[in-house]
Amino acid sequence: MMLPRRSLVLLAGLAGCSVLPDRPYQATTRFALAPEPPRRGAAGPRRPVLLLRTLRAAPGLEIRGLRSIGADGTVQSDPWSEWAAPPAELAEEALRRWLAASGRFSAITAPGSRLRADYVLEGELFQLETVPTAGIARAGYSLLLLAQPEGGEARLLTTIIAEGTAPLPAGGGATGQAEAMRAALAAALADAERRIGAATGPRVSQHDPIRLNRAPA
Repeated sequence: MMLPRRSLVLLAGLAGCSVLPDRPYQATTRFALAPEPPRRGAAGPRRPVLLLRTLRAAPGLEIRGLRSIGADGTVQSDPWSEWAAPPAELAEEALRRWLAASGRFSAITAPGSRLRADYVLEGELFQLETVPTAGIARAGYSLLLLAQPEGGEARLLTTIIAEGTAPLPAGGGATGQAEAMRAALAAALADAERRIGAATGPRVSQHDPIRLNRAPA
């Protein structure tokens, strides 16, 4: 049985083609972004409640790839090394865990919680990257802290720019970059906690049924 000439031409063309990639498969490496907060005492029952709203991502930080800043200022993202989730989501959870462990608040709530909050914190992750020419990693939060009086409108208490840096190990590859950015985020978290503590002070929750200045019966 003879094949038509057109079929023979197609077969000859396919013989020179390959659907296999030119490069071998390279697996993507994923890194956690969860700095461990310092161990401190538990919060007292009269500490205020903080509502932490969903953290936004600055332009470019919505992608998972590890970011670095080149010598000419261009942003580079590693397609084979990335965070385990979008970095703003991980930075929000890290901020929640850090503030919960600080002992400054009796609870850190999320949007939709029925627990009344004394303070509201919102903002964005605006920086999480390495700068090889400077030998550092850096991270930063831009935050708004609002007071939420009972029965009244929320009012802006302060704006916070919390930043942190960490040394970038030479020749550490993607693992060293991720570790340096994790350390930089921990420094930014410590800075955020300090600034939030300075703004809120050692006050009791205005919604707590127990008052320290209750008049004697």
